Amino acid sequence: MDRKKASQGLEKMMWGRDEMSCRSVPGLAGLMLGVVMMAMPASAEDLKSEIAPTGKLRVAIGISAAGGAFWSNKNNSGGYSGVPVDLGKDMAAQLGVPVEYVAYPNSGQITDAASKGAWDVTFLPQDPERETKMSFGPIYEVADATYIVKAGSTIKDFATLDQPGVKVAAVNSTTTMRGAQAHLKQAKVTGYQTYDEIFNLLKNGEIDAFALSRDQLNAMAKKIPGTKVLDETFKKTVTAVAVPLNHPQSLAFVTKFMKDVIANGTMRKAYDNNGLKGTPIRTQ
Repeated sequence: MDRKKASQGLEKMMWGRDEMSCRSVPGLAGLMLGVVMMAMPASAEDLKSEIAPTGKLRVAIGISAAGGAFWSNKNNSGGYSGVPVDLGKDMAAQLGVPVEYVAYPNSGQITDAASKGAWDVTFLPQDPERETKMSFGPIYEVADATYIVKAGSTIKDFATLDQPGVKVAAVNSTTTMRGAQAHLKQAKVTGYQTYDEIFNLLKNGEIDAFALSRDQLNAMAKKIPGTKVLDETFKKTVTAVAVPLNHPQSLAFVTKFMKDVIANGTMRKAYDNNGLKGTPIRTQ
């Protein structure tokens, strides 16, 4: 009899403990859910405070009529158009903040402003020098850099271009300018602030050649009769998304964003909307 009572007492204790455990599971789950729900907004807010500290996503863009997947244009209404403009707008929408475009005449000035807190994200050509000043995410354009020569020029290839006294222009402090300076040993490479300035110099025959991406130079050749784009390529220029240094959450966000827009067709739409229908999206 004592043994039976002891057994029943033990059984009651075990069942009681199980019931307490069952009752505690929903409470524990609720507590964990509450912690997760509290953590998620905090993480989102941390990201926003890092990538958009002013409350807006400030997107640095280069302004030029050159076209392509890097340059943007200012339209008659005072707004902007271009692949970076469309991508910046979509990125800001994902973050739930307004977008603000910060315009520069070239990518060199965007680079110089990286450490000044003037912008939050940009899309620009990447090279080792710029990697010391900002953090790059996925590439979305690869372009062949070459030269266009003025109308009436006897220059027909790189060998006849790289001669003493030959004047070559490039947009100042850009990856293309640094590439041309490394490539040419005798011709003189001079940097100018804007594409438009160099366009007029070439049109007026005041320079011998202009270094830029092949697609942009092919478009230029149609506007300046008699000019010729050389067949050879001296550099592959890669364009990618970038954020200022020491912004790890921002870099993680823009990396995922770029992978998603390349995969889901948003990048293709941005290309097509900005005069780049048929232009392949090259990521390597």
